[in-house]
Amino acid sequence: MLPRLGAKNHGVVMPDANKENTLNQLVGAAFGAAGQRCMALSTAVLVGEAKKWLPELVERAKNLRVNAGDQPGADLGPLITPQAKERVCNLIDSGTKEGASILLDGRKIKVKGYENGNFVGPTIISNVKPNMTCYKEEIFGPVLVVLETETLDEAIQIVNNNPYGNGTAIFTTNGATARKYAHLVDVGQVGVNVPIPVPLPMFSFTGSRSSFRGDTNFYGKQGIQFYTQLKTITSQWKEEDATLSSPAVVMPTMGR
Repeated sequence: MLPRLGAKNHGVVMPDANKENTLNQLVGAAFGAAGQRCMALSTAVLVGEAKKWLPELVERAKNLRVNAGDQPGADLGPLITPQAKERVCNLIDSGTKEGASILLDGRKIKVKGYENGNFVGPTIISNVKPNMTCYKEEIFGPVLVVLETETLDEAIQIVNNNPYGNGTAIFTTNGATARKYAHLVDVGQVGVNVPIPVPLPMFSFTGSRSSFRGDTNFYGKQGIQFYTQLKTITSQWKEEDATLSSPAVVMPTMGR
């Protein structure tokens, strides 16, 4: 059972969203755990006037504290290996080569006392297009790539054209917008004003498309079914102490 593969989780931001809450949610979900989690919100899609929030998003990300994970007050720690850091930095670099803009660059960050650590600070890449490497690859680091659209329909098309279907979120105060997005988006786990929509344990982890391989998901009902061996018992009890008068050549039915 291999329930999860790659991911490119999108957060679609509508201009009617609660601005304060949405910016905090984006920063936390993109950079928490240094982006090293399968449900990290690594892609923001700003719809319409929401693109004006980008400078404030950058300022909030700048205020995150990078340090060793065991140090008090650290908001994000190092990447897991030197190779992981190199890969993340190469993907950031690919963005500049392909025409994107680095609004916040965490590649040169140094942490006192851990100068040789595998640290990458919060990084935000804007003017990203779907054909760019930094968008197509799962970066798995503290990097948020930002796309812009004029309408919700365009945002849905971007998300559905991406091969991964692990998780997505929409930020809005409009129930009809949220319902439309949840209904039309082809992603297995959808959050409405919830940036990391991991299901509670009683539900299965339902990533889809290229984020899923196998025939069942883990935990929840599907997880129980996977680990359950079924036993079927067919029995018959008759009140009378009689035997069949002749051989039965047909399948038994109820009452016979």
